[in-house]
Amino acid sequence: MTSRPDRTPIVLLPGMDGTTILLEPLMAALPPELPPYAVSYPIDGDNGYEALLPRVLAAIDAHPRCHLLGWSFSGPLALRAARARPDVVRSVTLVATFVQAPQPLLRVLGPLLVTPVVGLVRTLRRLPIWLLRPPHDPLRRAKARVWQTVPARTLAARTRAIRGVDARADLTAVRTPLLYLRSSADRVVPDHNLAQVQQLRPDVEVATLPGDHFALFGAAATGARAIAEFVARRAP
Repeated sequence: MTSRPDRTPIVLLPGMDGTTILLEPLMAALPPELPPYAVSYPIDGDNGYEALLPRVLAAIDAHPRCHLLGWSFSGPLALRAARARPDVVRSVTLVATFVQAPQPLLRVLGPLLVTPVVGLVRTLRRLPIWLLRPPHDPLRRAKARVWQTVPARTLAARTRAIRGVDARADLTAVRTPLLYLRSSADRVVPDHNLAQVQQLRPDVEVATLPGDHFALFGAAATGARAIAEFVARRAP
């Protein structure tokens, strides 16, 4: 009789939208030994990193041990939480993310990171999805749900949080195994962000997902396989 594989949950922290919607394909693709536990963020109130950290820690504390994944906006949160819970978090997977503002221009655009401007940018970014993808396309349908759920004011607050984030100390302090999943055609979080992570943590493992910033959605099976192989090989 073969022994049953150890089932250690993986806590999933969402991207900029703060919902579990874009995490659904990954949750469905993860193997049984990595049951997912997805976290969502409130759409109102303070959406800065310090305000969201207790919510992340509460999710981690619901398990005696777990793995942790932070996608895009949530990468700094994943690092900070792993640093705060070294006896619980067994590995960290960073997906298309950063330790400082991913685009240098963000650091000088403070006065423009307000709801009307972010709302306009959001509308412009919808156009390729609406014009180039058919109505039944999974990403188009998922993004429509996100747009109906998350207002521009919430995205503006999270964008302002990204502008001032600095998770370099958290990255160097975390001693758990690290995996970075990059997107092959990511224009939102370009590869210089991965280079910065590698400079601070040369031991980080890297895997590539085909696609743009939302590759974890479109290539969820590939991402799940990379995470499962990494955890099986590296995590204690």
